Amino acid sequence: MGARTSPWLHPAAKPLLFLLCLLPLAGLVWGAVHEQLGANPAEHLIRSLGDWSLRALCLTLAITPLRVQLRLPALARFRRMLGLFTFFYASLHLLAYAWLDMGLEPGEIVRDIAKRPFILVGFLAWTLLLPLALSSFNRAIKALGARRWQLLHKAVYAIAALGLLHFFWMRAGKNHFGEPLIYSAVLGLLMAWRLWHRLSKPRPR
Repeated sequence: MGARTSPWLHPAAKPLLFLLCLLPLAGLVWGAVHEQLGANPAEHLIRSLGDWSLRALCLTLAITPLRVQLRLPALARFRRMLGLFTFFYASLHLLAYAWLDMGLEPGEIVRDIAKRPFILVGFLAWTLLLPLALSSFNRAIKALGARRWQLLHKAVYAIAALGLLHFFWMRAGKNHFGEPLIYSAVLGLLMAWRLWHRLSKPRPR
């Protein structure tokens, strides 16, 4: 199929992806309004937003391998949106924790972050996500320059490791290891592909 007829280049592709990325939030809002979030709605909301942050991160990291292996260069146009949705859901996850768990009390939040390592790790992941989100726009890319922008965005690997550790630590407290192992496998494969792809490139003589 030629590039001009590729469905990935259709004008409706980006708006459709945008709506699909909003569906998890719409489902959570619907559940909250209709009291369908279980016995502990606050915990369900916080954890679900965290889960969708990690899923969006996995999708963002999967774009390049899929683009290269399937020879679909048009997929690259969705990477920025998925990355920003990763930040969006991570920010909602942090906000829900600060509001529903901590009552938006700055002192309590700081003490809780210092006291509980898994929250500290999650907060560090969000802190690293912030400059990536702020530098995802064309004006920021031009201001930084391509080389510095690419170097900055390599922080996504540290974010993936911290996000996975945050998730694993939280679920391990309740002996729930199934999902953390699945995410570990997915992110491990994505990181392994990047390493293999880099090492397999012919080096200039």
